[in-house]
Amino acid sequence: MPFHRARYAFCTTSALSLATTLILAAPAASQSRNSRDGQDNRGDAFNWAGVIANGNSIIIKNINGAIRVERSGSSQVEVSAEKRWRRGDPADVRIVQPRSSTGDVVICALWTEESTCDAQGIHTPRNSRNNNRNNDVSVSFIVRVPNGVRVDIETVNGGLEVSGVNTEVRAETVNGSIEARSSGGPVRAKTVNGGITVGMGNLTTSDDLSYETVNGSITLEMPASFGAQLELSTVNGRVNTDFPVTVVGTLSTRKLRGTVGNGSARVRATTVNGGIRLVRSN
Repeated sequence: MPFHRARYAFCTTSALSLATTLILAAPAASQSRNSRDGQDNRGDAFNWAGVIANGNSIIIKNINGAIRVERSGSSQVEVSAEKRWRRGDPADVRIVQPRSSTGDVVICALWTEESTCDAQGIHTPRNSRNNNRNNDVSVSFIVRVPNGVRVDIETVNGGLEVSGVNTEVRAETVNGSIEARSSGGPVRAKTVNGGITVGMGNLTTSDDLSYETVNGSITLEMPASFGAQLELSTVNGRVNTDFPVTVVGTLSTRKLRGTVGNGSARVRATTVNGGIRLVRSN
């Protein structure tokens, strides 16, 4: 099976264009009446609570800000968001909940008037007229999830943290680290500038997992019963594993290709600047 080198950028629905939009696009922001230069300001932006059926997903799409997911103390999914800013106008940032016919719930933070979103991502026209260079508003999400609800979270500038869940997790950012653990699984994660730490309770024979970063280390915490075909590779770092591996090809401190256990799943991890660790979870 050929090895694929790490990509230096990724997007679901034009994540790179979204990052460009933040820098180049959006209308010349008016000064917020409630903010003063050099001082952080905060304000509640959004609250939602509702029931999502087992097997369906809570999907959060953000651009500038972190997302944290934790266990819910009730049978409902609870989502809250807080805006933070110094110079920008928080009114220029919209938080929307587009309709979904699949049973999933989608919630997005939008920085431009012409942006739209759905389960695939945030969509901003290339010829957007918005040009707000002073809008430094960020939106931080806290999501509380009961058992059985899948988690799908994405941002461009911000870290992602997931804990206390027992189902599938997908987490992607560009500038930020990812720490995501599930007592079930699988857990998928990608970033560009930041480290990745993931943990999961089990994998199935059909799981095909990929972990990618450019500047950061990758730690994969797997149960004792873990079995997979491995492709682990770094340029500036080392590969280490707690599991015995039947190596395929040449043994190297920077590349490891081989089989753990029954080899039922497939796990690939790539970085440029950082090490890769395959750890046996407690």
